[in-house]
Amino acid sequence: MVENRPFLALLRHLVLILGVALLALPVWLAFVASTQDGGEMLSGQFSLLPSGHLIENYTAVLFQGLASAGVPPVERMIFNSLTMALAISVGKIAISILSAFAIVYFRFPLRKTIFWMIFLTLMLPVEVRIVPTFQVVSDLGLLNSTAGLTLPLIASATATFLFRQFFLSVPPELAEAARMDGAGPMRFFTDILLPLSRTNIAALFVILFIYGWNQYIWPFVATTDESHYTVVMGIQRMVAVPDSEPIWNVVMATAILGMLPPVLVVLAMQRLFVKGLVDSEK
Repeated sequence: MVENRPFLALLRHLVLILGVALLALPVWLAFVASTQDGGEMLSGQFSLLPSGHLIENYTAVLFQGLASAGVPPVERMIFNSLTMALAISVGKIAISILSAFAIVYFRFPLRKTIFWMIFLTLMLPVEVRIVPTFQVVSDLGLLNSTAGLTLPLIASATATFLFRQFFLSVPPELAEAARMDGAGPMRFFTDILLPLSRTNIAALFVILFIYGWNQYIWPFVATTDESHYTVVMGIQRMVAVPDSEPIWNVVMATAILGMLPPVLVVLAMQRLFVKGLVDSEK
């Protein structure tokens, strides 16, 4: 029986409120900075309340960009980041779930060896293999293209491992019953395994979407064309303006706009995301 202790309940709520405040304060400061003009930012008198340049600043970064830093409009960079994040997340899930299905439900030589070879690629992230990866992408003529930004990042040993572990927990009687009913392997995969994997797919999609959205090093290597800049690249170029001070209100407006799509994805899929991480029922 849980005891009703008002003091402990109040203490828990105070701790939660303090945690939310600590996490939300930097976001609020960035938003306030994005509503100010350049003079207010450089005056050293920073206010905690929004200023009156919100529409002006956000319209400028969305549709004009920052010519002094060679940065295109943010609407274009958000589209590039969204395309990259969706391609990476959907591609990783599609390849990983099919790989795990083949490893668990098919019998072929060196099956376990191939799985462990896939798993060992966790030791080779893109930062480690960036030089040979760049050489391959360059030889294929994929630099400054969406395919060049996404294809080297699509394979995922982590997702393959997670789907494999989930498939191993599925009762084998389901596969036997499907076989007795005349269902082929792909029918069993689409009609039984995919519905059972719905929450796992949702949880992985959120994680992989944020992974693809936040990519930093590879986009800098794979593209030099402004039309393929991502939001992360745009923010970095706005900050590293040569021979002048960064226009911080524009930088903060870009950061706030670049933060919105991942937040919306998390909020939209929050229930499935949490269920996919903690639900053990099959």
